Amino acid sequence: MFDGYDSCSEDTSSSSSSEESEEEVAPLPSSLPIIKNNGQVYTYPDGKSGMATCEMCGMVGVRDAFYSKTKRFCSVSCSRSYSSNSKKASILARLQGKPPTKKAKVLQKQPLVAKLAAYAQYQATLQNQAKTKAAVPVEGFSWGNYINSNSFTAAPVTCFKHAPMGTCWGDISEGVRVEVPNTDCSLPTKVFWIAGIVKLAGYNALLRYEGFENDSSLDFWCNVCGSDIHPVGWCATSGKPLVPPRTIQHKYTNWKAFLVKRLTGAKTLPPDFSQKVSESMQYPFKTSMRVEVVDKTHLCRTRVAVVESVIGGRLRLVYEESEDKTDDFWCHMYSPLIHHIGWSRSIGHRFKRSDITKKQDGHFDAPPHLFVKVKEVDAAGEWFKEGMKLEAIDPLNLSAICVATIRKVLADGYLMIGIDGSEAADGSDWFCYHATSPSIFPVGFCEINMIELTPPRGYAKLPFKWFDYLRETDSIAAPVKLFNKEVPNHGFHVGMKLEAVDLMEPRLVCVATVTRIIHRLLRIHFDGWEDEYDQWVDCESPDLYPVGWCQLTGYQLQPPAPQSSRDSQSSSSKQKKKAKSQQYKGHKKMTSLQLKEELLDGEEYSFLQGASDQESNGSASYYIKQEP
Repeated sequence: MFDGYDSCSEDTSSSSSSEESEEEVAPLPSSLPIIKNNGQVYTYPDGKSGMATCEMCGMVGVRDAFYSKTKRFCSVSCSRSYSSNSKKASILARLQGKPPTKKAKVLQKQPLVAKLAAYAQYQATLQNQAKTKAAVPVEGFSWGNYINSNSFTAAPVTCFKHAPMGTCWGDISEGVRVEVPNTDCSLPTKVFWIAGIVKLAGYNALLRYEGFENDSSLDFWCNVCGSDIHPVGWCATSGKPLVPPRTIQHKYTNWKAFLVKRLTGAKTLPPDFSQKVSESMQYPFKTSMRVEVVDKTHLCRTRVAVVESVIGGRLRLVYEESEDKTDDFWCHMYSPLIHHIGWSRSIGHRFKRSDITKKQDGHFDAPPHLFVKVKEVDAAGEWFKEGMKLEAIDPLNLSAICVATIRKVLADGYLMIGIDGSEAADGSDWFCYHATSPSIFPVGFCEINMIELTPPRGYAKLPFKWFDYLRETDSIAAPVKLFNKEVPNHGFHVGMKLEAVDLMEPRLVCVATVTRIIHRLLRIHFDGWEDEYDQWVDCESPDLYPVGWCQLTGYQLQPPAPQSSRDSQSSSSKQKKKAKSQQYKGHKKMTSLQLKEELLDGEEYSFLQGASDQESNGSASYYIKQEP
C-alpha cells in the first residue's frame, strides 16, 4: 500500500516545471498527458514500504511520505513534540482509542508547492460544484446496465458543443488511466487505486481496476466529470493512499514494478481537467433576468418571462404575468426561442404586452450579448417573399415535415411560416424561423431524401406532387439557393444513444436514440415510446445531450417507458397518443395529434419510404431541381 507517486527528483524539477507550465496555459490540450517513468513527471514508490502510524499523533499514512529516516512521525511537528512533556498524554489518548488531536502534515519536496496549490484550488472548485454534480437517482434505470445489456453505443461528448466539456473533451477514450476510490478494500479510510477506461458512453465510463486483466467482475460505471475521478498522480500530490483492491493483493509482491510496466506510456486526464469541468458548468444567465420568449399558447407572438432557475444551461422561464409562477416554459439558454427584451419590436414580430407596467423588484433585462447570434443574411437581392412555398418541421408535431407557406417576411432574416391546410384564421399558429434555420427546407427536400412529407389537411389529390400543388395554388417555390446548405461534421451515427428533450413537453429530458440521419437532420426516438412520437432535430440543437448529462448537472432523467406502458401502447393507439399529448401544456399539441389520427385512420397515403439514410456530411443530392 502506498501514496501513489513520489515527487519529482530535484535535479529534474526545473525541466519538469517548464514543461508543465507550458501545458497549463493551453486552454484546449490536443492530447492527454502521457505517464513517464524517467522522473520528469512521476516516479513510483516501493510497494513493499506499506503504511505507517505516527508515534505522536496516531495518524495513519504512507510510510514513504513520513518524516525522518525511521519513518516514525508524519511531520516535523510530531517529531519535535514527541520529546516534549505532552508526549505521554498524546500516546495515552491514542492507546485508549481516542481520535488524533490534529491532522498530520506530510512534508513535500519543494518542486511540488506549485502543484499542490493548483490542485487545492481545483478541489475547492469541485466542492463548490458538489451540489450541482449530485447524482439524480432514477429508480430502476441505470445507463451502464442499459448499455451493457444491449451492447448500445452512445454519442460522444464531442457531438454536443453546447454541453459541458463539449469543446475541450480532447482524446479521452478507452485505455485512459485515472485514479478512483477503491471500493474493494476493508480499510476504514477512503483509499484509491488506478483504473482504466474499458468503454465510454457519453460522460460515463466503464472502469476496470488496474491488475484485473480480463476479469470484469468488479467493473463499474462512473461519470468521468464527477468529483471522484482524478488524473494519475493526483494521490501523490494530495497525500492520498493508493491501495490495491483486496481481490488482487496476492497477485504481485512488487507493485512498483507492476505499475511502472503497466502505466509507462499510458495516457491520463489533463491535470486541470476538474477545473475545466467546473468552468464549463458556469452559465451566464442568472435568476430574475427578463427575456422575450415564444408564447406557448400562441406561437405567433412572444411574451416577457423571467428566469426562475438555471440547471445545466437549461432555463425555467416563468411568464411575467403568472402570479403563482406555474405558467412556465423550459428551454436551453442557446435556444432560438428566447431573445433579449426589445427583439420583437426590432424585427416586427408580434408581441404580447404585459399587464405589469413596472418591473418587479430584483428583475432586470438580460444583456443582449448573452443570446445566440444568428448568421447575417443579405436580403437586398433575391429573397424570400410572402406566399412562397417550402417544407418545414411542424413545431406542433415535430415528427412531421409539412407543406408550408411563408406568411410574412420580417427584418434581420426572420420569416413567419404557416402549415398549409391547418392554419388558424387569425394566424395565431404561425411560427417564426430564421432564414438560416435548419428546420426549413426547399420544395422537394423530402422526396429526394425519402422522408414522408405531410400534405395539407384535406388535400385530395394523392399521392402529393409538388408540381401539381404549385400549379393549383398559383404559387411558386422558394429558391433553393436561399436555404442553409451547411452540413457540419457532427459525428452522429444511427443507433447512438443520448439524452434528449421532449420538445412537446420541454421540461422532460429522456433516454433517446438516433434512428435516422439526413445530412444535418436527426430523427430522435424516445426509448419505450412508439415511432409516432419521434422528433426531427438539428444535429447542433441545444436540446440534445450526452449520456450522463442529467447526472452531471443534477437534472432529472426520464427513463424508457416500462413494459407495462409498452403493452398498453400496443392495445390502444388513441389512448397512447392522448397520454403523451397531455404532457404538453400548449393546446396545439393535442390538436396536431388528433389531426394525425384523422389522416392515418381516414385514408391511405402512398408516401415515399427511405430505403437507406444518407449519413454523409456532404451536400450532394441535398436538393432536387425545381420543376417548371
